[in-house]
Amino acid sequence: MLDAAEAVLDAAPLKPNTRLRAFLEKCESRKAVVGILGLGYVGLPLALRFAEAGFPTLGFDIDPAKVEALNEGRSYIKTVGAERVRAGRAKGLIASADFALAAEADALIICVPTPLTRSREPDLSFVIGTVESILPYLKPGQLVSLESTTYPGTTEEELRPRLEQRGLRVGEDVFLVFSPEREDPGNARFNTRTIPKVCGGSTPACLEAGVALYSRAVDKVVPVSSTRVAELTKLLENIHRAVNIGLVNEMKIVADRMGIDIFEVIRAAATKPFGFVPYYPGPGLGGHCIPIDPFYLTWKAREYGVHTRFIELAGEVNSSMPAWVVSKIGDALNERGKPIRGSRILLLGLAYKKNVDDSRESPSAEIMELLHAKGAVIAYSDPFVPSFPRMREHRFELSSETLDEKTLESADCVVLVTDHDAFDYALVARHADLLVDCRGRYPEPRANVVRA
Repeated sequence: MLDAAEAVLDAAPLKPNTRLRAFLEKCESRKAVVGILGLGYVGLPLALRFAEAGFPTLGFDIDPAKVEALNEGRSYIKTVGAERVRAGRAKGLIASADFALAAEADALIICVPTPLTRSREPDLSFVIGTVESILPYLKPGQLVSLESTTYPGTTEEELRPRLEQRGLRVGEDVFLVFSPEREDPGNARFNTRTIPKVCGGSTPACLEAGVALYSRAVDKVVPVSSTRVAELTKLLENIHRAVNIGLVNEMKIVADRMGIDIFEVIRAAATKPFGFVPYYPGPGLGGHCIPIDPFYLTWKAREYGVHTRFIELAGEVNSSMPAWVVSKIGDALNERGKPIRGSRILLLGLAYKKNVDDSRESPSAEIMELLHAKGAVIAYSDPFVPSFPRMREHRFELSSETLDEKTLESADCVVLVTDHDAFDYALVARHADLLVDCRGRYPEPRANVVRA
């Protein structure tokens, strides 16, 4: 436990808080009704975890298809099995699009997207819209937790004033915490229960309430001294990853010019037992965290007169990767006497990472857009994404093609963007006339393989 957080938790309250005691008792007896607002890749696993832990659980979402699927015991996320959904339903999980039911909850946990605007600034519209939706139904004794990644100060500057406008005193009438999500879809080693949970409260009473709730559902809660510390913790975790990926992506370009296999270099460097952590290059960043979160901090840092040059430089490198991949595709086709225009190019993998069905911010979509603008005939194959999903910036009327000999041989170029384990890599290598490998899946030199 962190020293600053210990001081917060140990601070003696000025007077007994009967509402806090009642909330703590409900958590201990698991009678607290937990409401999860947003049933996506973060909210659904969290709702199921609270149901598994024995809490009456309400799941809220504005998408009626998700609500219907859950109430029928079906899953819409590959990494969350239908059996687990049915088990959650058997334990009392109820999904609803009626936010008036928030009045029945003792804890309301917000798990909604925090994207960027077109000008790359924080877009809190989903968070604020959700808070505004539940405000009429808030009541004394409830806990409100924000899990959506955001800049330091959001909880205190955006959520707290709205709660207090309702006449609810934070820390006495209601309890407010920030506890960032740490979901990693497709990671078999860690899950919602086993990943330590950081939690910061607006007041000592808020922190005590948050720890009491989460500690009944996850193995370890890490209390910190404030919501702002918790908010920055999440950003540091993801910025650390983005910066290191930016480094190896730049190293990839250098190694490519030198005719060196960067993946072999990383494998060799990773044998050092200290002082080196392997990160791997790729066609660009994807998912809801790594491509977006650094911009939340750079935006907020400007308010304090700080220019986050290092973070922004890594962002520039990572953002340039789809265009670099397209340039490699163009060069490889040119060497075979073919232009991009009119060439049939098959992309393998639309999801942003292997073995998941999540295509949010996927570099595949941007590569497809760039190739399409140059006149290429685009197709893709992804066993987890049967049709091109709705995206804010990319639109294609495409369905996943079966990955077989005929599909491969009909393509002028095959591009391995996302290395799902389900792909038959030997088949691809045998039947692709030209194969651009963005993931280092083909370490041995092949006449038809170009690394990107």
